Amino acid sequence: MCVGGRVPGPALSLRRGGEDVVLLLVPPSETKAPGGDGAPLDLAGLSHPELTPVRTDLAGVLVGLAADPPAARVALGLSPRQDDEVARNGALFTGPTLPVLERYTGVLYEALDVPSLTRAQRARADRRLAVGSALFGLVRGTDQIPAYRLSAGSALPGRPTLRAVWRPALGPVLGGLDELVVDLRSGSYAALAPVPGAVTVDVVSERPDGSRAVVSHANKAYKGRVARLLATTTAEPGDVVRVRALLRRAGLHVEHDGGNALTLVVPAA
Repeated sequence: MCVGGRVPGPALSLRRGGEDVVLLLVPPSETKAPGGDGAPLDLAGLSHPELTPVRTDLAGVLVGLAADPPAARVALGLSPRQDDEVARNGALFTGPTLPVLERYTGVLYEALDVPSLTRAQRARADRRLAVGSALFGLVRGTDQIPAYRLSAGSALPGRPTLRAVWRPALGPVLGGLDELVVDLRSGSYAALAPVPGAVTVDVVSERPDGSRAVVSHANKAYKGRVARLLATTTAEPGDVVRVRALLRRAGLHVEHDGGNALTLVVPAA
């Protein structure tokens, strides 16, 4: 199907059993659930093992930094009251793990509300959701990861930016995805590597006089709601038009002016 005057390449959709498949790419959260009951981190066992060299390098840097809390605070943008975050990094290879969809918390994940999903919905969410991570690059819902602290904007001492580190390895992985990707990542995580042809969603608020403004404070909550709808639907939207139609049927005001960009319009607070 031609979308916005462009003919999607083979990376945009893949037929499985006669149905289109969609992948929802969401950002991580700085806050993470503690503990877990999974075995220690196995980097080679994560999805997309071609990213293992970069993951191994970054994890090693974080473990080394944890031995120097003042330097770790500077690199990670933390205060002395957050030294427990530094300690988590020191235990990256020894601490317990949780599935990705249970590890991340925060506003988007509260709206996604994984604990409330039925078994069938959770199975679809595990298949359709992926997280763009500053430490792991790209992980799927069932990947087992420990609690850690590393943001896309972190500046590791003596290292290039995370964008420079990740783009050569992560770019080809994202460019080769077979699914239609709905990219809900925030700007700093999207900058690590783009997804060619991905559907994007911008959130704007509309005042009674018709004027609009970009939503900032509640942006993550709205994107979490979008992610939940797309992750749990029994439909398999295979292009931007079907994504828009599905969100509209759920009662959302979604506009599409062409191309792969959607605009979610919400009432001004």
